[in-house]
Amino acid sequence: MEKLIDEASKEQLVNDFKVVVADAEALLKATAGHGSEKIAEVRAKAEKSLTAARARMAEAQSLVLAKGKEAAKVTDTYVHEHPWKSIGTAAAVGVVVGMLIGRR
Repeated sequence: MEKLIDEASKEQLVNDFKVVVADAEALLKATAGHGSEKIAEVRAKAEKSLTAARARMAEAQSLVLAKGKEAAKVTDTYVHEHPWKSIGTAAAVGVVVGMLIGRR
């Protein structure tokens, strides 16, 4: 269960990071017209950092995707090897969820 939460956290981190990169790119485009030497220097440094960040983000995204596929394969294998346990677990979870919904 902890692994699933950890994987969800990684996915959320990747999504948040994508938003930050997009915002930084928009900021760089907005400052493109300014001719100051200092701004040009900062823009070049920021573009270099964004390029590196995109590469790391792509690696993290592929890792999360691979882990998700691995978890799906393991789950599929377990369900095929233990169908009645899986059905019983699903039924128990359904009963608990039904009772919680019925309380309201």
